[in-house]
Amino acid sequence: MSIELERAAKTYGEGTTAVHALKETTVSIPDGQFAVILGPSGSGKTTLLNLIGSIDSPTSGVVRVGDVDVGALDADAKTVFRRTSVGFVFQFFNLIPTLTALENVELAAELTANEASARARRALDQVGLSDRLDHFPGQLSGGEQQRVAIARALSKQTPLLLCDEPTGELDFETGRLILDLLYRLNREEGKTVLVVTHNAVIGDMADRVIRLHSGEVADDHLNRQPVAAGELNW
Repeated sequence: MSIELERAAKTYGEGTTAVHALKETTVSIPDGQFAVILGPSGSGKTTLLNLIGSIDSPTSGVVRVGDVDVGALDADAKTVFRRTSVGFVFQFFNLIPTLTALENVELAAELTANEASARARRALDQVGLSDRLDHFPGQLSGGEQQRVAIARALSKQTPLLLCDEPTGELDFETGRLILDLLYRLNREEGKTVLVVTHNAVIGDMADRVIRLHSGEVADDHLNRQPVAAGELNW
């Protein structure tokens, strides 16, 4: 699923207290690309991701995902768009502690189509957790919980994965495993994957690196030879 931002901006507040979280930004990400969005805290990374995922709307400009102008959608249409087109993976796993791994994934799968249980089981198998279906989040490691969160996104069978600091709460080795999983989903299933991070090393594995600074694109370049996640070191 392709992504186009045309002079897209986001401002919170008004007058002297206004915060320009994202200034006029033009970016084009083709279908099937693995892109990493880099920048320090406050640079506009999460704002950019939220505009693409229709969690928020631009103050000005256009945000187009596929053939949908997401900024022009009303509240109900945004809900449908997020449900059917976007899988979200966050730094904090946001799993329901009283539900098993399978039940957490089924809950998301039920939002989009039939055969929720079968799709949930298939997604958990994809992330290597077919033997942990009946475990509750508190019985899983951090890496396993993040894999459940990825399975939850996969179960919706969306063409776009948006990941906000997906390795932020994980140790180094587990973080590399999660990045390798996201990379394989991109390469083997053709999903467009965007990873927001402050960790510049992660950019080495991307097809595309977009660096933000103070709400603006400071650099946007293609990697000629992305490295495997297993070769990353930070």
